[in-house]
Amino acid sequence: MTFVDSIKTCFSKYADFNGRASLSEFWWWVLFVFLASAAASIVSPAVSGLFSLAVLLPNFAAGARRLHDTDRSGWFQLVVLIPLIGWLLLIYWCVQPSKEPNRFGSAKVTEAAAS
Repeated sequence: MTFVDSIKTCFSKYADFNGRASLSEFWWWVLFVFLASAAASIVSPAVSGLFSLAVLLPNFAAGARRLHDTDRSGWFQLVVLIPLIGWLLLIYWCVQPSKEPNRFGSAKVTEAAAS
């Protein structure tokens, strides 16, 4: 999945916590949010805050779908509430390869639906 495709997919699945997100879809989305947040913070703190608020739900949804791709519940995102170790653990889970098959559906179907 390309950079633009992943942004389109994440915005089209704005609050869709079902299904799976491939490694490329998730990490391209993370890069987009990082770059756009940096650009927005240069403009003004208010614009940065509004952008962060606008992408809050798609961030959680993409994170849940990424965890689904590794056969984990999206609720495991709450592990970030554990200082430092939680972030490291979540990053470790998000860089794991897809697990096929798993209880959240087929990765092949998810990629076809995104196209």
